[in-house]
Amino acid sequence: MELPKQPVLTLELAQAAVAAAQEYAVARGWAIVTAVVDAGGYLVCLERMDGVAVGTVQVAVLKAQSSAVFRAPSKTFENAVDAGLIGLVGLPGMAPYEGAVPITIDGVTVGAIAVSGVTKEVDGEIAQAAADAAAALVARG
Repeated sequence: MELPKQPVLTLELAQAAVAAAQEYAVARGWAIVTAVVDAGGYLVCLERMDGVAVGTVQVAVLKAQSSAVFRAPSKTFENAVDAGLIGLVGLPGMAPYEGAVPITIDGVTVGAIAVSGVTKEVDGEIAQAAADAAAALVARG
């Protein structure tokens, strides 16, 4: 029997994604918390920039976990709750707020990155830019 082979999230890639998020935020004058989790939702890397409220740490981690384990942007869950699927808020570890996106390598979700600290729309914008930067790093080799 041959087992499938798939990419995994490394600490180096998680740190690169955090750096990309911070670079994007700093260029626009924002301070953020960035959380990166693996495909199982376990924390790999977390950084809180100076001046960001400590409560945003837990928000970022929960958004990242939700995005990773369901392999979908956290905005998907926010939209579902807005449409009336309020049962989502009762799922353990669910954070139905925009700001997290999966990190996908070769079509495989290897984890997720979440940002918290600005507005939900800006958090999502930064997270997507960082996930794209991480995927581009892997593609370049």
